[in-house]
Amino acid sequence: MQPRALALTLAVTLATLAPCGGAALAADAPVPAPAAAPAQVPAPAFTLAPLPYAADALEPVIDKATMEIHHGRHHAGYVKALNEAVAATPELQGKTLEALLAGASKSTAVRNLGGGHYNHALFWTLMAPVGQGGEPSAALKAQIDKDFGSWDAFTKTFEETGLKRFGSGWVWLVWTGDKLRVVSTPNQDNPLMDLAEVKGKPILANDVWEHAYYLKHQNKRADYVKGWWPVVNWNRVNGLFEAAAG
Repeated sequence: MQPRALALTLAVTLATLAPCGGAALAADAPVPAPAAAPAQVPAPAFTLAPLPYAADALEPVIDKATMEIHHGRHHAGYVKALNEAVAATPELQGKTLEALLAGASKSTAVRNLGGGHYNHALFWTLMAPVGQGGEPSAALKAQIDKDFGSWDAFTKTFEETGLKRFGSGWVWLVWTGDKLRVVSTPNQDNPLMDLAEVKGKPILANDVWEHAYYLKHQNKRADYVKGWWPVVNWNRVNGLFEAAAG
């Protein structure tokens, strides 16, 4: 082959080996590293369960709009913020909600957001449409008579405790290990927390934050607290008592 033809052939060959930018590929050029796989976003630690009944199922005791706002905004907000706090705090990760609450004094996020999630998740299950909640069991009635003197004394104590809670909070019936007690906690605290004045296993609870009743009752907490009993889910309460008291 003539020198001119040979040079032309080599030029064409090198051109076909050049990358899109037109420069020849050097023999010792580093091989680009493969693109890193996108980071896996961890699943939320906690989720908002749907209401166990329709939003209007507790009427006329609790109205539909209140239930929708209470569950869909207030409770949902606690769950979202709690997941964000857990994702940002390694020492909170991988724990159950109850385990987190046992150390609530160490974390404001757990105390406020974890408490808000636990309290509301329990609260929805403690209610049922009027006429569908069953009746207190014989065992529960007997324990209440023993610890409060009578059923009427218990309901009066429960109502008065809820009414005396200044500002926002909850009223609880708890099993303390040997007896039932009615207690109140501020804000989103609950009796499972290490900072609770009275610790115990929740049996019954009522939310006395204004957002639980304000749309229907305005500032009349007494109307709400005293009129709440028809929607108590005694079937659920009975089960919690049996599990707690053994």
